[in-house]
Parts: sequence; structure tokens; C-alpha cells
Amino acid sequence: MANNRIDRISEMVGRALAEAIRSVKDPRVSGALISVTHCEVTNDLRYAKAYISVMGTEQQAAEVMKGLKSAAGWLRREVGHAVQLRYAPELVFALDSSIVNGAHINDVINRLEREGKMGAPEKEDGQ
Repeated sequence: MANNRIDRISEMVGRALAEAIRSVKDPRVSGALISVTHCEVTNDLRYAKAYISVMGTEQQAAEVMKGLKSAAGWLRREVGHAVQLRYAPELVFALDSSIVNGAHINDVINRLEREGKMGAPEKEDGQ
């Protein structure tokens, strides 16, 4: 039962954080394409680990993470206002490369299809 509550709060914190990130004025953050892919709040609601995906180079991702760390206090306050909890959770950011990896796999599949190296499997005569 409590697990459902934690899951709902995690989702609410993730949404509120994504909204707050759009308002960050730091040029390292505002100029990048950022997604909050997942958020996990601890059982005591004191910490929230946010998985952040950045479309761009590794250097751009590192700069975005520095900018988010710099704006963590402001983001915590904004999330605290949006999600009505006794304590606003302390935000911990982790870089998530799943969207970048998925885009790379999609590019490889498209390239293979264009080259004719990938197609539908051949059917046997008996089927």
C-alpha cells in the first residue's frame, strides 16, 4: 500500500521537476534538450533521484549536469511548492543515456534498411 504512495509521489516529483527545469535561466541548462526520464523518491521522502537524459554530446551532457547541480536548491524549492509535502526532497541527479542509446539503435536500423541488409525473414515453402 505504501509503495503505491511512493510511486505516485515519485511521478509527481518527476513531473514537477521537468516543469521547473524549463524555467531555469542558466544557459548550460536552458539551451539543451533535457528530459526527466524517471524519478525515485526514498521511503522517508527526503531524497529524490532524478534520471536526466540530454540529447547532445557528452560534453554538453556534463555541462547540463553541472548547471542542474548549481540550480538544485532553486529546483528543490519549486518542486516543494508544486508537490505539497512536509519536506521538499533533496534532488540528486543522475545522467541517463537510454534515449540517446535508443536514437543510435534507431539510426543503425534505418541505415541497414536503406542498404538492403535488413528485411523481412524469408518464409519456408511448407508454411
